[in-house]
Amino acid sequence: MRIVADRERCEGHGICINQAPSLLGLDDDDIVLAPEHDLSPDEEGQARVAVASCPVAALVLAEDGCP
Repeated sequence: MRIVADRERCEGHGICINQAPSLLGLDDDDIVLAPEHDLSPDEEGQARVAVASCPVAALVLAEDGCP
């Protein structure tokens, strides 16, 4: 499972980063940066909370094998 960020949709609120600071960050333009690695089982719960917290639905979880 991975976090996929729609960087054009992101408005840089940062709520997701507060929910998963070890997984997400903001670039210089305040657009979310998602990890490029598959999430470990320990990271998945934190990722689900972060994805659900995005007010503009710029984050989704992709299952294994999905882009």
